[in-house]
Amino acid sequence: MWVGNSMLFNWLDRNLEKFAGQSELSQGKIFMLHSGAFYDVEKKLLAPGEMPKILHWFKWQNFTTWVTGICLFVIVYYMNGAAGLVDPSVHDVDRTVAVVMSISIIFVAWLIYDAMWKTVGESNPRATTVVSLLLLFGSIFAFSQFFSGKATYMQAGVVIGTLMTGNVWMVIVPSQHELVNATKAGREQDPTFSIRAKQRSIHNNYLTFPLLFIMVSNHFGAATSHPLNWLILILVMIGGAGIRHFMNIRYRGNGRELATAAWLGPAVASGAFAIAGLMIVTRIDARPVDAVDMPVKFARVQEIIATRCVTCHSAKPSDEMFTSPPGGLRLDSPRQIQVNAKAIRLRVVDQQNMPFNNKTNMTPRERGEIKRWVADGALAD
Repeated sequence: MWVGNSMLFNWLDRNLEKFAGQSELSQGKIFMLHSGAFYDVEKKLLAPGEMPKILHWFKWQNFTTWVTGICLFVIVYYMNGAAGLVDPSVHDVDRTVAVVMSISIIFVAWLIYDAMWKTVGESNPRATTVVSLLLLFGSIFAFSQFFSGKATYMQAGVVIGTLMTGNVWMVIVPSQHELVNATKAGREQDPTFSIRAKQRSIHNNYLTFPLLFIMVSNHFGAATSHPLNWLILILVMIGGAGIRHFMNIRYRGNGRELATAAWLGPAVASGAFAIAGLMIVTRIDARPVDAVDMPVKFARVQEIIATRCVTCHSAKPSDEMFTSPPGGLRLDSPRQIQVNAKAIRLRVVDQQNMPFNNKTNMTPRERGEIKRWVADGALAD
């Protein structure tokens, strides 16, 4: 609902039409057709004392999105000893230190972003935009050197979501309060507050597509577990924001639109840029495994699976984090290992995101042995 409202109101702003006899307070109006009738919508400032009896605000969708997201982040990445946050193969940091750093980053990011846009951002928005993007991309790279692959994406998502929520509750809503208070007090409304709120609303608009991808990124292990996961995320963000940009500039106001080719072509090109970049990056070899020259016996594979995988993937997992086998996958019998040989290779050798954050310390040699066994036909001796 929050993302939908953001896109709807930005669309409204870009399609407002000027009309004859428009008052100085009016910023335009628009007619829309939906649910069997016409809507006549006008955007305007109000004259002093002109406050309507009933006023609808759109703000709680953002609050519930952020709160539920934070709660899920705490449950998945901070609880269970922060097992989801830390990957020893990336950086073997104390779990408490990792949690404290994660929390601190969220709030420090907002303080830096807000301070920049309240100072130089209002007088030099282009330069501030460049600096903001460099800081965001640099932060994503830093996360990838410190947190697990999935946590890198989620940490970036929580930071972006917090910036967007801060924009709503620290800038947009206070600006709206000032407009309401001025109207009630019989004062003229200061358009500066409207301009400032609109600027932050546009920021949120461009961040929606990247944030939506991050929300579902746990389903894309090839991205989150890749050694260049930070670059993959940056490419997706550039492509998503680029698509959004060309969707935005499609509308010229007063019912005018760019020619379809003038906005759709660049939007498709932005998406193609991201996809091409992903195809290239994801074909770069993952972390290497040891080459194994001799055939590997099934008994050896069973030994590796029993030591490194069955703690989670069994009828009754012994791992403290999982009370049932993740994904319903059990590997505690020879038949189950054979049937799932290709899936084991994908997660253990190609993506290397199993064992989960390498909790059981599977070695490159053991990954190489599994690779050789699957390559030889995944046979039972």
